[in-house]
Amino acid sequence: MKKTTLILLLFFIISSCGVKQTQQLVSNGNYDEAINNALANLRTNKDKKSKQDYIYLLEEAFAKAKERDLNNIQMLNIESNPNQIEKLYNYYVQLNDRQEKIKPVLPLFLLKENRNAIFPFENYNNQIVSSKNALAEYLYKSALQLMKTNTKINFRNAFDELTYLNKISPNYKEVNRLLDEAKFKGTDFVLVKTKNETNMIIPARLQTDLLDFSTYRLNNPWIVYHNAPQKGTKYDFSMMILFRNILVSPEQIKEREFIKERDIKDGYKKVVDANGKVVLDEKGKEVLVDNFKKVTVQIYEYRQLKTCQVTAKVEFVSTKGNQLLQSYPVTSEFVFENIYATYKGDRRASEESYYATFDRRAVPFPTSEQMVYDTGEDLKSKIKDIMNTNRFE
Repeated sequence: MKKTTLILLLFFIISSCGVKQTQQLVSNGNYDEAINNALANLRTNKDKKSKQDYIYLLEEAFAKAKERDLNNIQMLNIESNPNQIEKLYNYYVQLNDRQEKIKPVLPLFLLKENRNAIFPFENYNNQIVSSKNALAEYLYKSALQLMKTNTKINFRNAFDELTYLNKISPNYKEVNRLLDEAKFKGTDFVLVKTKNETNMIIPARLQTDLLDFSTYRLNNPWIVYHNAPQKGTKYDFSMMILFRNILVSPEQIKEREFIKERDIKDGYKKVVDANGKVVLDEKGKEVLVDNFKKVTVQIYEYRQLKTCQVTAKVEFVSTKGNQLLQSYPVTSEFVFENIYATYKGDRRASEESYYATFDRRAVPFPTSEQMVYDTGEDLKSKIKDIMNTNRFE
């Protein structure tokens, strides 16, 4: 009985908080949020007495939201500013969407007043179509005007307006052709080359990997990089990856010898008392404890080591006047390391994590060319960061 009472009390508190929150939203003028709150609570058990407050609040919030939107529409019509057409369209869409949101929970009955809640719905189809057509024409003309200025930033703005136009009114006039044109003319095209200023040969596959931009996942849709000139493309910038220095260390094998000692468990031993008698438990059995013994191992460790460091520079140059815009130094390293060991004694004296070292053997050192290539992933990552952060504006 107490448990049932507690559950009912908790339910009442939660319901009360939800109603107060919705009331606060209405008081603060957040009508649509209040409508969403009320609807969320009315989608189930809407006929329960505990849901009556939500129905009143939904009725009030809807009336006030509608009144505010219609007042704003009236003001926009009086101003008759072409730049406000989008707002006008959005208000009509909002009025319609609000109604459609409420329709699924109707009817809602108010017990005290013995009536259904009142929601004076209206048909806004004509206004939506009319304002959408006006907005489409405005966006179309605005995009054409932007494209006449022949600047990349305006082509990009035109692309955004045409994209929105295509969303509200698909295939409007020649929008698809204009989208392609705005995209092409708003894009910065960059031709990328590599140059070797070192006294070593750069592996061809490293240069191929560095120039494979399909794997870079670049985040700027308005910059396109090409690794070879494309017919019909006028390049705005060039990007040069200059290899300045390559240092490959000699092959090294470092040796060290050390001893490890450890106490390890080695079976069990009987417990004896001060008189040397074996101790028995309450059941008369001999008491046994872990027996430990000290073990020792002599380890001979070998460390194969070879390193490579590639120093480069990334330069961005404007094709107009061949002007250097930005220069970024890049340094990448790759370390080849193989550690293996042999031992004499009991290997259990070493840490278990070291056991794998005993199973390894010496391996051939990578060639200098392979070492240079292996720096590629790190070098590519750093060049990608530069390409993503560099801005040509």
